[in-house]
Amino acid sequence: MTECNCMIDEKKETIITTVFKRIDKVYITVAMIFAAIAFLDFNQFSPLIKLTLENLVATAPYIVFAIMLIAVLKASGAETVIASAFKGRENRMIVFASLLGGLAPFCSCEVIPFIAGLLALGTPLSPIMAFWLSSPLIDPPTLMITAGALGWKFAIAKAVVAVAIGLMGGFVVKFFLAAGYFKNPLKPRKGVSNNSITTDNECCGTTTIIKTTDNNCTDNSCCDKTSSSNEKPVWRFWSEAARMKVFRFEFKHNTLFLLKWMLFAYTLESLMIHYVPAESISNVVGGNGLLPIILSAAVGIPAYLNSYVAPPLVSGLMEQGMSAGSGMAFIVAGAISSIPAMTAVFALVRRQVFVVYGTLGFTGAVLAGVIYGIIA
Repeated sequence: MTECNCMIDEKKETIITTVFKRIDKVYITVAMIFAAIAFLDFNQFSPLIKLTLENLVATAPYIVFAIMLIAVLKASGAETVIASAFKGRENRMIVFASLLGGLAPFCSCEVIPFIAGLLALGTPLSPIMAFWLSSPLIDPPTLMITAGALGWKFAIAKAVVAVAIGLMGGFVVKFFLAAGYFKNPLKPRKGVSNNSITTDNECCGTTTIIKTTDNNCTDNSCCDKTSSSNEKPVWRFWSEAARMKVFRFEFKHNTLFLLKWMLFAYTLESLMIHYVPAESISNVVGGNGLLPIILSAAVGIPAYLNSYVAPPLVSGLMEQGMSAGSGMAFIVAGAISSIPAMTAVFALVRRQVFVVYGTLGFTGAVLAGVIYGIIA
């Protein structure tokens, strides 16, 4: 009888462990936050939930548009147009790469293999750096979410900043290339051929192998790419079963992805508004001087904030006293220099390129904060 009870207990424990593993850690974190509030400060439990849900509902139209846009771009193969920016004269490539970086429908996990493929093909580092710096800052879905959280003025300014930092990075690297630096930017990779790069694809949840000869995923990729870089986008994608499969996958995946991160972001914003004194934030990053902007950029560098979490969080900080310039510096530095992004960059390129990338990102964030603080 005792042995039977032990078996039942072990089975229950296994079921609980399995269920726990299947629940996303972000949802678990949010649930634990509200559970802690209910236990420690029950009077604030209901107001916090109400504020979080109100903010989430207010941003919902922008989120829905972002989800649809990502799915359409992926299903039509529109992201392959980006490859055309890396052909022709170097100055032209830098300008086009900076502009297309702001339109790229890549998530952060997809940028790295794309960059690695271009470097392996011998594409000049200058346009690649331009694209690399502008791409994490803005894209159409992020633009909509930023506008919903911080207003169109801030969103458009961030888009302009993305292009400007891309141009700055591209032409700075061009200068170094002319002086003889960065001749071989990629780190040597043991056991990896020159025409492929492997990366853990957070978007798809599996390992993706990107072929640098045509910039497509192989059959091992769950991304289910539908076109090569030489093909034009197919806007009537619903007439093809394979493209509709991609559309359904992207729509479902990005709905779940955005929902969890926006819920997490607005939970953090609600906590800040209720528990962080406005005076504390305004004393550190308030005002219009240079020091608060530099501090905001420095704090933004190690912050693990993807482009969907950052706008609501910055909105909460600005409501508590953060200046507009500091908000811009924080959000720019966090997008370019987040811990996962910098780790991937360090693993991919040589140390000199890594240092230049980080320096350009930080400098661009500070300059963006200073300029936006003046005109805001």
